Amino acid sequence: MSKALVIIKSMGIGDLVILIANIHAISKSINKPVVVMAQKNTHASEILKYDPHIKEVFDLDKKGILNIIKKIKPKNFEQSYIYSDSLRLYLISKFSGIKNNFQYKLFSKKRKNFYKTAKEFTEKVLNSKIESQPKIFLNIKEVNCAIEKFNISNKTKNIICGISASGPTKRWNIYNYIKLFERISEKYPCKFFLAGGPKDQILIDEILSSSIGKYCISFSKMTIKETIPIIGASDICISNDTGFAHISSALNLKCLILFMDSPPLAYGSYSKNISIIVPKGETIESCGHNTRGKDKISFDEVLNKTLELLN
Repeated sequence: MSKALVIIKSMGIGDLVILIANIHAISKSINKPVVVMAQKNTHASEILKYDPHIKEVFDLDKKGILNIIKKIKPKNFEQSYIYSDSLRLYLISKFSGIKNNFQYKLFSKKRKNFYKTAKEFTEKVLNSKIESQPKIFLNIKEVNCAIEKFNISNKTKNIICGISASGPTKRWNIYNYIKLFERISEKYPCKFFLAGGPKDQILIDEILSSSIGKYCISFSKMTIKETIPIIGASDICISNDTGFAHISSALNLKCLILFMDSPPLAYGSYSKNISIIVPKGETIESCGHNTRGKDKISFDEVLNKTLELLN
């Protein structure tokens, strides 16, 4: 049985989550858990903490080739799977004594579909078809603790609300979200979990000071590890294209993701749990980076699709 290292260059939480299905396929192919090296911003160590296909997670340093080699070489890996077209990462693997190194074609990944590129690469290396739906493994004890701590029950609709995003052009107006939550609350008793970090505090404060603020709980001071059991115990996710939406999908929640300035073909079509909304005048195929369509997302469409998911 081979010892395998999976190297992930991408910095986003969503990117990591999309790649989980590929990591699982590699582990199954060698009948052994793999080691993952990923950038700290992906929160891989928290997201993959209970994954039986993962032996260990350690950080990929942004700089310092020798430091990375010192981490890798003593582990005597026989294979590496590099989800990047980086020459630097290839050389790191070679100088770490890994004999079999699989990687994207050098300098080839620009403007390609993120999830399809990864899936096609994995299938070619393993010579077998793989499923693209990722799965995050939960600790049941932690889920039960979250249910008790936050009074999560089937008497309310427990909704993850991904109000955050990687930039302002990818965020639906916060007042649209407030209006959406007010309309939903007219039909169902609801509890809203505001999925955002410390940088989103202004947005979170707008919701907490609104008419539905008393039904809301903020994630802004929680770690990713603390939020995962809460998400796992919830019902649905309504979100911008953000890491929390992808975590929700991998925890088997039905998710409605609003794509307004990123490509849904690359970041939404990989999962059976994701429903997609794009700006008026756009299609799933045409929407992408620089669409700048946050003001063209139909409120009525978001409301109707949310109610469909809740039903």
